[in-house]
Amino acid sequence: MIQRLQSIFLFLVAVAMGLTLGLDLWVQQVADSGEIWKMNALFMNQIDASGEVLQSSSNWYIAALASFVGLMAIISIFQYRNLGRQMMLNMVNSLFMVGLVAIVFLITSGVNSEISAADNGTYEIGFWAILVAMVCNMLANRFIRKDVALLKSVDRIR
Repeated sequence: MIQRLQSIFLFLVAVAMGLTLGLDLWVQQVADSGEIWKMNALFMNQIDASGEVLQSSSNWYIAALASFVGLMAIISIFQYRNLGRQMMLNMVNSLFMVGLVAIVFLITSGVNSEISAADNGTYEIGFWAILVAMVCNMLANRFIRKDVALLKSVDRIR
């Protein structure tokens, strides 16, 4: 049935990926020049002190991966009749989310080394939404395993 607890967690994964697409992932302020580096799922922008965009580069692959993870979570919700497939989709989705976090870390550390920043910048809500999605995905898999165990115990009684 679609109204199970894991369906709620999978829906939360999709919502978190929507937040990742819509909000900033990372912000770095360069103290001496007043420049700001902002990263969202689509672009990495270098903004000067007056607010003018100096440089912009595309991060389309982050947006594509976040969209794919959200879509896969929604597809997984409707796989409630085949719990094995649902669990497999969620495990693959977890791997994509780990890859998403790794890509963001690699890009931000590359920018930090390029500009010789004193600190690492601040990770914004969009980045933390990825980690929330990972936890929700893990909880969904836990409840799917509980359903599988319940079905096996019912089959044993017959």
